[in-house]
Amino acid sequence: MTQTASSATVAGFSREQRRALTVLCVSQTLGGAGMAAGITVGALLAQDLLGSTGLAGLPAALYTAGAAFGAAGLGHVGQRFGRRPGLALGNGIAALGSAGVVAGAAARWPVLLLAALFVYGAGTVTGLLARYAGADLAPPERRGRAAGTVLFAMTLGAVVGPNLTGPTGDLADTWGLPRLTGPFLLAAVAYVAAALVLLVWSRPDPLPPAPPREPGAARAGSPAPGVVTGATVMITAQLVMIAVMTMTPVHMAGHGHTTRAVGLVIALHVGAMFLPSPLSGLLADRIGGRRISIAAGAVLLGAGLLAGLAPPHSLPLLACALVLLGVGWNLALLGGTAMLTDAAPAENRAAVQGLADVGMSVAGATGGMASGLVMGGGGYPVLAAAAGALALAVIPAVARGGRRPT
Repeated sequence: MTQTASSATVAGFSREQRRALTVLCVSQTLGGAGMAAGITVGALLAQDLLGSTGLAGLPAALYTAGAAFGAAGLGHVGQRFGRRPGLALGNGIAALGSAGVVAGAAARWPVLLLAALFVYGAGTVTGLLARYAGADLAPPERRGRAAGTVLFAMTLGAVVGPNLTGPTGDLADTWGLPRLTGPFLLAAVAYVAAALVLLVWSRPDPLPPAPPREPGAARAGSPAPGVVTGATVMITAQLVMIAVMTMTPVHMAGHGHTTRAVGLVIALHVGAMFLPSPLSGLLADRIGGRRISIAAGAVLLGAGLLAGLAPPHSLPLLACALVLLGVGWNLALLGGTAMLTDAAPAENRAAVQGLADVGMSVAGATGGMASGLVMGGGGYPVLAAAAGALALAVIPAVARGGRRPT
């Protein structure tokens, strides 16, 4: 009888776990729509206000730098007060940042715009941090699928959001605001709704606190190789993805593509970032995060080469390149998450996870800032090809070297 009960627990989720996962997924769907705003028009807003293509990567650098602070701060809140307050607070901060972006653009005040993008980034990191909450709900052999489910929930909002660039721009214009602020109006509403979903329905906090540290457990042995390996895979993929993604709207706009066309390409890219998550999570559970990460390096190389070689006026090829970029990032994220979560000790897993996401945010900030400088100096093809080569050089090598000792 005990064996049967234990098998049932391993095979699936309890009612409380399913409820917690459902609430997470609903909030993630709403947050996905808000997250897409910065990706779609952030660089274009900065280019408009600052008048420089070389500084067009500054928004991505700011909101990914903000995400570094957000990952650390929200991780601390979650560890001390529970997942529900931490994730709800993060969505609220993202809503505040979105409103600040609208105000800064309307007033033509670059300082306010850039500061608001930093705040926006500090809140948008919530969407990625939620994957760890999903993994915490599941037994070890289902962590990849649970984390993938939470990321997949962002797909609907993340795909719909950029395609509302035109309608939300029309609404902003009707209200006397710059058209490019439309997606951030949507983001403010979406993030408020996501915070309310967590506060109202995720009560009491369904995620248990970390188990108490067993005497001597933290001091035994050296750090598991999967921790550093998983973090490095995710950090490298984030740098590569942010660098190419940030400059793609600028590249397209510079070659005559409309805002709606840019929104379509970014929508496909963001969809590819999250749509494969259930499959990537399943593969991580079945064949391991290391093999998934090796494949990610090859996919990201293909994305960079296709983006660099595609004729600037070819919308289909640019869209395909950005889809590959999203798929490669997804594979690296789920593979790295699986390696890190499996290797990190339970008593400080949340702290290790938060530190890894801080590294991702710093890498994203670096990629966002460097992307504008590289594109200004060598052009978009050089940026895309170099990013793909970096992914192939680092990710498979690190993943192969991160085997658990036998």
